[in-house]
Amino acid sequence: MAAPEQDRLITSLTNDTVKAVRALHMRKEREATGRFLAEGLKFIGEALDQGRAPKLLLVGEEARPHPLLERAKAETRAAGGEVVVVTRAILEKISRRDNPQTVLGVFDQVYTPLSAVVPESAPCWVALEQVRDPGNLGTIVRTADAAGCGGVILVGDCVDPYSVEAVRATMGSVFAVAIARASQAEFLAWRQGWPGSVIGTRLDAVHGYRDAAIQRPALIVMGNEQAGLTDELAAACDVNVKIPMRGRADSLNLAIATGIMVYAVTDED
Repeated sequence: MAAPEQDRLITSLTNDTVKAVRALHMRKEREATGRFLAEGLKFIGEALDQGRAPKLLLVGEEARPHPLLERAKAETRAAGGEVVVVTRAILEKISRRDNPQTVLGVFDQVYTPLSAVVPESAPCWVALEQVRDPGNLGTIVRTADAAGCGGVILVGDCVDPYSVEAVRATMGSVFAVAIARASQAEFLAWRQGWPGSVIGTRLDAVHGYRDAAIQRPALIVMGNEQAGLTDELAAACDVNVKIPMRGRADSLNLAIATGIMVYAVTDED
């Protein structure tokens, strides 16, 4: 019988592998390497279920035996990745938390080209223009997954969906939801071929979000947290709608507003 495979042990905070993983907190390093960091065994499990094995699996010395952890190790090795054992101090340094997860994974980023988007594959898709907050973006990705949307399209200068903060907020849905990127000009040209309704959201819209006639597949277009949709994208929509403000608040959080719109469309029969 073959001896069990021994994983490499890293104990130094200045180890090159540790420094490379820590650097993934920086956008320029994520863009240069095309990789990102995901924390926690649940996240790793979501990735494995989507056929996405880590390139590097870091396991804390304190990690308890678990069938999912053994699966993660096996699938990482089978895919040509590496499993390393690290100290708690290293986990804290990498995650920038005093109470870190005991399992971390480094994955390849995946973007879906606009040309590969199949509108009819889902009742609803979401486009976000110049979204700035990683927590909002991650929550929207999670909501899109929960509602059965086809994916999220980032238009213009958006926050990085593979930042540590955005990935955390997806709760693993980053592995299940298609993510595409486009400039405003690319999006406007591509939108011309959309077979269903393109719905914008504006505070100055005439129609309420429940009043507009919608043809699936629907493309919901949401604007920046502060400025909302630009005039250019609003003009490219078939209809612009608003979510009524009945209290003193004059607007909703972007992720909440997107969730309302997504379920209004996906629950409509």
